[in-house]
Amino acid sequence: MGTGEVRFIGTVVEVNEDISVIEIDQRFCPGLDQLDSYSELDVLFWFHFRDDDKHRKVLKVVPRRHGETEPRGVFSTHSPSRPNPIGLTRVELVSLDGCRVTVKGLDAFEGSPIVDLKAVSKRRPGSS
Repeated sequence: MGTGEVRFIGTVVEVNEDISVIEIDQRFCPGLDQLDSYSELDVLFWFHFRDDDKHRKVLKVVPRRHGETEPRGVFSTHSPSRPNPIGLTRVELVSLDGCRVTVKGLDAFEGSPIVDLKAVSKRRPGSS
């Protein structure tokens, strides 16, 4: 298998209960143009607390959220321990102010690097 390179585009700079603020690096801010015409985003982020050899070697886990007791393949779960510690959460876009993206429902910690943002096809009412 080959390798690639991931360029983080920003960082989660604030988490307050269900609301998170993502600061996008200045050089990537032009990519935010018209993002606020969407109500939902998919946020891809890096599980930086699990980015070590131990957690990247995990291929079976016992999912905690569903009360399961049997190990499952990591690709059938949302576990942060995986060969490539990339997280994905669909969030509600609260606001866009310059390079700051405020969202609701992000499952990432303060300091988590942002890999990518992807608008979900549902446009806000009245947006062009």
